[in-house]
Amino acid sequence: MTTDHAGQPFSLGTMLSKVPEVTVFFWIIKILCTTVGETAADYINTTLNIGLTVTTLIMGVLLAAVMVWQFRLRRYVPGVYWLAVVLVSVVGTLITDNLTDNFGVSLWTTTIIFSVVLATVFFAWYRSEKTLSIHSILSTRRELFYWLAVLFTFALGTAAGDLVAERLNLGYWKSALMFAFLIGAVALAHVFLKMNGVLAFWIAYILTRPLGASVGDYLSQDRDAGGLALGTPATSAIFLSAILVVVIYLSVTRRDQARQPETV
Repeated sequence: MTTDHAGQPFSLGTMLSKVPEVTVFFWIIKILCTTVGETAADYINTTLNIGLTVTTLIMGVLLAAVMVWQFRLRRYVPGVYWLAVVLVSVVGTLITDNLTDNFGVSLWTTTIIFSVVLATVFFAWYRSEKTLSIHSILSTRRELFYWLAVLFTFALGTAAGDLVAERLNLGYWKSALMFAFLIGAVALAHVFLKMNGVLAFWIAYILTRPLGASVGDYLSQDRDAGGLALGTPATSAIFLSAILVVVIYLSVTRRDQARQPETV
């Protein structure tokens, strides 16, 4: 019998792992993607002056196209996978922005709503597959659950980050420090207190979204709003370039390629 990293049986005829190994490179790109998600959404919406609705439609179509590409692959391909994450980050931001700006839903409400939705996705995923480990993304159904969870972590992170930085008036750089501290606390709990690895991963994954958003806002927003006034075009370009460099490196070195499933 062949089993995945979580000990769940599967057929070798399905697919190889569709996600990268969780290394330091994973977290670096993830934070870079969350920053781009915040600044790129603002840039397309405001600087290009095409409006929130049109921006959402354009990015939604692009995301759908890349997701079709991702789902058609039978293994992890760094360029496609991380392009999908960047677009999910942008769309997740836009979902929250639409609720707050177009429909007047408060950040408190959106934070609660997305927390419930994300918990529901995790519940359905675990009930169906008996695991939430990303090392088990070896079938189309598991991959669908995975990307749904990723989407709503971005939407939740956007709402929670804006709530803390703006509505609670903590400010961008202080918010970034707070979320970085929380991620560090989760890492220490995993290493020293034996926190479950899957639980630690998803908590950290959720927290990187408001961390990246706070960093992006701090760099891009005007000084009177508490930022460094680099602007959304420059900030997006810097972080997109960094993502490209790391993804090219990983594509060449294959440092984040998942090991093959075990046969027992």
